[in-house]
Amino acid sequence: MVAIGDTAPDFEAPDQDGRAFRLSSLRGSPVVLYFYPAADTPGCTVEAKGFQSELSDFAAKGVHVIGVSVDDCPAQKAFARKYGLAFPLLADASKEVAGRYGVLGPRGSARRVTFLLGPDGRVEEVVDGSPPEKHVQRARARFLAA
Repeated sequence: MVAIGDTAPDFEAPDQDGRAFRLSSLRGSPVVLYFYPAADTPGCTVEAKGFQSELSDFAAKGVHVIGVSVDDCPAQKAFARKYGLAFPLLADASKEVAGRYGVLGPRGSARRVTFLLGPDGRVEEVVDGSPPEKHVQRARARFLAA
């Protein structure tokens, strides 16, 4: 798994609308890059809604929030629409991104892991496992604390 101090591997993946997204396009800004097992499941919904509730505060500090799962674009789009998620949800149907980050679980979905990236693209913190609320809390503490 990608570790604290590592440069986050660059990748390109489609967002929920099928538009190409490249991680390196955010270089110069802090990033919350969170992997989740599956769109519209209970824990993933709690996590996504948690990030959405903090989105304006993150944006005010120049922090980008990006979600990634192995779902396809239509599933990501339906998830974003259902809960009014206003940040990119990336479709990693090939499982390449989850594999590069070392978060692909034994059942073929991404594990719940969040990488908090500094503006230089280096990993400042890794949040691994449940509960989903912990991921939002750590991102808030890292990027929004006075």
